[in-house]
Amino acid sequence: MTERPAGGPEQSDDLTPIARRVPVVRRLSTKLLLLTILFVMIAELLILVPSISYFRVRWLEERLGTAASVSVVLMQGEPVTLSRSAQDELLRALGAKAIAVRDAGVSRLLAVADMPPRVDAHIDLADIGPAAAVVDALDTVFFGGDRMVRVFGKVGDSDKEFELIFPDRKLRKAMLLYARNIALLSLLISVVTATLVFTAINRLMIGPIRGLRQSMLRFAEAPDDPTRVLRPSGRHDELGIAEKELAGLQMQLQRTLSEQRHLADLGLAVSKINHDMRNILASAQLLSDRLAMVKDPTVQAFAPKLVRALDRAVAYSQGVLAYGRTQEPPPMRRKLRLRQLVDEVQGVLGIDPGSSVEFENLVEPDFQVDADSEHLFRVLTNLCRNAVEAMSADKEASVVRRLTVSAERTGSISRILVADTGPGLPQKARENLFAAFRGSARSGGTGLGLAIANELVRAHGGSIELVESVGGHTVFAVMIPDQPVQLDEARSAFRRPA
Repeated sequence: MTERPAGGPEQSDDLTPIARRVPVVRRLSTKLLLLTILFVMIAELLILVPSISYFRVRWLEERLGTAASVSVVLMQGEPVTLSRSAQDELLRALGAKAIAVRDAGVSRLLAVADMPPRVDAHIDLADIGPAAAVVDALDTVFFGGDRMVRVFGKVGDSDKEFELIFPDRKLRKAMLLYARNIALLSLLISVVTATLVFTAINRLMIGPIRGLRQSMLRFAEAPDDPTRVLRPSGRHDELGIAEKELAGLQMQLQRTLSEQRHLADLGLAVSKINHDMRNILASAQLLSDRLAMVKDPTVQAFAPKLVRALDRAVAYSQGVLAYGRTQEPPPMRRKLRLRQLVDEVQGVLGIDPGSSVEFENLVEPDFQVDADSEHLFRVLTNLCRNAVEAMSADKEASVVRRLTVSAERTGSISRILVADTGPGLPQKARENLFAAFRGSARSGGTGLGLAIANELVRAHGGSIELVESVGGHTVFAVMIPDQPVQLDEARSAFRRPA
């Protein structure tokens, strides 16, 4: 039944997941209890049938034993000495029609009353196997009650064979009474066993599973609420492991939701900034155009760099917005002279000459890389700026602060190395190196730089990795494969007339 707030309006059953309750008849605990009772009852029934057959054999043996005791007394005298009324009373007490004894192959009728015209079944107690006993017992229970039965066999150590003829009505009645008692006892045992098993399993399994279910429903209502995360009970079995895994999954989901909110907020903030930045940058571009007309050689040298910096500022703001929406444009790959691109990166870093940070461009002048110039510029700028900021944070004058960019080629893969002599990355930053908002190595950083660089490099089919990071030596490697050649286009180019 769905719980509803007191005094409030009725709500739909699917309004809040936590309000849903599983009906009693459909609960795992109810099914477990009923199945336990059923299975124990089946086990008891499997025992009941052999028990009834054993009871039947014992009942026949007791009756034949009693008849044997009476026969010994009667054999001491002549049968005629026992009056008819005494014989009837004796046979009535035994529930029999006749008593006989076979000695040395000679049968002797000791007592008889209303001798039946026929006997329906002959039972040799010395020749009853387990299977035959079960079959005969079931036959008596379901089809007996009006049959005449002859039971014979030896009793004890006597060499005489005693016989007893009687109707099986009392035998069937006794068997049904015994079966009823066994069934009631079996039901009691089943209920007690099922209760004990249910109590144990409910505490060990059903209860914790119900707790897991409630935790999932509560967490689904408010995934951003830290108090809704499951607290593991500290068990060391499978359910304990499941609790730990669920708690870890919920915490990871909360972090993911938090990062997505950050990205959404970032996209909204950048879109607002872009709206106002257009006017500011437009004015700056007009000023830069006027500066380009000034004949001063110094102004002529710096004006193109200023224009390019302003253009990149606009592109970067739009790129951050695109990253927040996972809409990074595909790379426009060309053959680039890497050394010149690294020089441009050095120019936008704005390294303070007084910071004693050295920048070394060790790329060979003729080294070429197949990449998008803007994308690769952004990748190298992010890596180099992180290195400069890390080295600038150390104020000790005697420390060497050197940033080196080099490159090498192996087959069709260009490998660009960015190395610095900074303090190295902390362990937390290395564990979340390319994760936005988690991979920052400095306080207040967002970690977006490496995340954007990783996405841009992967768009080229390449990879970026941390080769080494120890105190005084940190190396990042950017590997970009050449763009594969389309064979059809190459064949067409060779076939074109000169």
